[in-house]
Amino acid sequence: MKRLLALFLLVVGCSRANVIARGATSVFYRSAEAPRHDAPALREDARLTVQWVGHATTLVQLDDRMIATDPAITPTVGVISKRVVEPGVDAEHFPSLDLVVISHMHFDHLSYASLEALAPKIALLAVPDEGLSYVPNLEFDAAEVAHWKSIEHRGMRVTCVPARHAGWRYGVDSWSRASGGWVVEYHGLSVYFAGDTGYDGPTYVEMRKRWPRLDLALLPIAPMEPHGFMASRHMNPPEALRAFVDLGASTMVPIHFDTFINSLDEPGEAAPALRRSMLEQHVANERVAVLQIGERRVLLGR
Repeated sequence: MKRLLALFLLVVGCSRANVIARGATSVFYRSAEAPRHDAPALREDARLTVQWVGHATTLVQLDDRMIATDPAITPTVGVISKRVVEPGVDAEHFPSLDLVVISHMHFDHLSYASLEALAPKIALLAVPDEGLSYVPNLEFDAAEVAHWKSIEHRGMRVTCVPARHAGWRYGVDSWSRASGGWVVEYHGLSVYFAGDTGYDGPTYVEMRKRWPRLDLALLPIAPMEPHGFMASRHMNPPEALRAFVDLGASTMVPIHFDTFINSLDEPGEAAPALRRSMLEQHVANERVAVLQIGERRVLLGR
């Protein structure tokens, strides 16, 4: 047994092995109920709203359009990783979705079971270049978009931007580059969904040239530890705030924390770390909306 464990550590690396082992223990947990269950329906009194469903899953309203990001609303992802907190919105309560964007192919971001449950409500699914081969054959339309390229859909301009993250799904498909963030523009409003990414200063500089005024940046703030292992593909709170400042966005909503155990940091650590970093980097409280899972915030009314 010791030899098998040693071989496992050698193959995947100690940091990766520790993270996998911690994630596997989550199957023994009982998922807590989401703190909030705000109504997700289209609001006539709002132009821009965001609701955090959990992890990288959000519902964003841009005027009369509704967008979902990386919908993952199943009890587990990748078979063994169980939710710490239940989704803030169940599949049956999701509104009609004009657009769903997928950042990359990992099980906690491209969730087949979640897409199947939501399929009758989805008008279009957008994935990064090389991502269509991973999309199940369901009843919605799907489009593949290369980095810095755009498509038009229902009056929205949808642009895929680079991300520092892996595009593979199964490990053996390491050739895949299907990973990216998204900028959605509609009626003069603009939202950036980073998906999962390490800090990428040059990309943010280029984005600020192209989008001098982003109304909302949805930025991941975890997993945090071990930082040496995570930093190439994930942002911690200080790095997410640097990205926010680089982008010059009006409002930041942190995502990708307190939902699954996929690192060595504990649930509940990321948000306080973000607030400490806000003090250190002199980022005003009103510019960062830290939501509870299930909470919806109106960022711009009519």
